[in-house]
Amino acid sequence: MRRILIIDDEDDIREVAALSLEATAGWHIFMASSGLEGISVASAEQPDAILMDVMMPGVDGPATFRRMQEDPTVAHIPVILLTAKVQGVDQRRFASLGVTGILFKPFDPLTLAQQISEILGWK
Repeated sequence: MRRILIIDDEDDIREVAALSLEATAGWHIFMASSGLEGISVASAEQPDAILMDVMMPGVDGPATFRRMQEDPTVAHIPVILLTAKVQGVDQRRFASLGVTGILFKPFDPLTLAQQISEILGWK
């Protein structure tokens, strides 16, 4: 069973994504409402992948990702950014960070697990 950590400051987004991934793929979901909490959960739970919002108060997604890359306990975990920013310049900036992939809001709950699987090369 795949284990996914969802990091997003919006309760509704976390809940919809979690319910979607549990119902359509049977994955085990962990949740965090901030980047710093997400790093702590990732370190403790060692999920197979992280789905993380870009825009969060305090420490945003890109800054959280950079902190994760400096922490050997979580640096190996693939990160997929979740963003409403669809401009090409934003996509290139996020991709240049070294994240595994980018998904766009609003996402389709029925295909979210499939999209994550494709990005990560899971069958």
